Amino acid sequence: MQNKPDKKTIKGTVMQSVSRAAVFVAAFALASPVILADDCVDCHRNETPSIVNDWQISRHQTEAVSCRDCHKGRHESADDVAKLKTVTADTCARCHEERFEQFSKGKHALAWASLEAMPTTHALPMALSHGMKGCGGCHKLGLKDDTTVAQLKKAGSMFGHASCDACHTRHTFSVIEAQQPQACQTCHMGFDHPQWEMWSTSKHGIRYLLAQNGTLPANTPAPTCQDCHMVDGDHEVRTAWGFLAVRLPLPEDEQWAADQATILQALGVLDPNGNPTARLDVVKAADVARLTQEDFDRERNKMIAVCEDCHSKNFALGELAKADDLIREADHLLAAAIREIASLYEEGVLEKPEGYAYAFPDLLAFHDAPTTIEQTLFEMHLKHRMRAFQGAFHANPDYALWYGWSEMVRDLQHIREAAKELRRQASAAH
Repeated sequence: MQNKPDKKTIKGTVMQSVSRAAVFVAAFALASPVILADDCVDCHRNETPSIVNDWQISRHQTEAVSCRDCHKGRHESADDVAKLKTVTADTCARCHEERFEQFSKGKHALAWASLEAMPTTHALPMALSHGMKGCGGCHKLGLKDDTTVAQLKKAGSMFGHASCDACHTRHTFSVIEAQQPQACQTCHMGFDHPQWEMWSTSKHGIRYLLAQNGTLPANTPAPTCQDCHMVDGDHEVRTAWGFLAVRLPLPEDEQWAADQATILQALGVLDPNGNPTARLDVVKAADVARLTQEDFDRERNKMIAVCEDCHSKNFALGELAKADDLIREADHLLAAAIREIASLYEEGVLEKPEGYAYAFPDLLAFHDAPTTIEQTLFEMHLKHRMRAFQGAFHANPDYALWYGWSEMVRDLQHIREAAKELRRQASAAH
């Protein structure tokens, strides 16, 4: 870990020998912000005035953290920006070591690894993935090593590699901003990540937003994303069921265990005999599932403790158990759909896509879906099943039922009808 930058030299009307508290008092008392004698500011006040304004209203400015403390180097124009150091999470870690260590242990830090682990990321245009205009626009939050950053820059992706600024928008890097649930909205809404819609239209979200706009008192109890997932500002963001709602060991319920085994086979982490595959190592590295009982229990107990701030433990346990039950029921629908398409492969009615290792549809290959029936399955998994169980855990019955469970029922019906028609066509052809 590099040494923290020197913060002793504070120029302007504040004497060097005053304490940090006195610096804050003096800085906020001034009619205009303290400006460091920095030629970066002199130039960028004309070239990018909003960036300068953001820095001027930031805590960095009052703490005398200047442009060069983070960017290092010098440049003279837009043509030689490459002379500056690329700012990454490591840059922030020099001063914010504890938060960086927490972040590094959580799922946000693995967002980029998760994107790269998807077998069909290559099917997307560069602008949508590595160009940060699609999946990469949110998954850029994940940590990237120097080699990866160099490759991105070589491919033309010059910005958005810093991670921390996904929530603490540059150049204010505001803690208050990152503490608002709206800070999560950019990434956690829409197709398979609609947590914002789930939370904001739940009773939790409604109460908070009414308090935020002054309709309810500001101290109205109402949990935000951060209250539940970043307790006391801890940046290690994890959940018990993970992103895919699959886990090891398999459940004791025999039917549920069989359904989860089928899903794990379609995810490519178990072979047809139930043995681990090489892809399991990728899932482990991306940390999208809890693979031991201890890991699951640790995250579940943390969430129960959060719920107990407002509810009784019995209530919390009961509500979480209902959400677990919904995963079980949704898994039964999804597993039935997977088996239907696997049977079509086995019967030779549906051609197994090239590259699929086993006679199962690959649930992670949704960008390359070769047929309508397979595309329906991928949406059933990544869209409707996600909405069913995530809606339940976010206390949103509308998402759990109508956008999730009911859509899964229709998906299975469509898949079965399509399979029947494909079999009829195959029989007629012979």
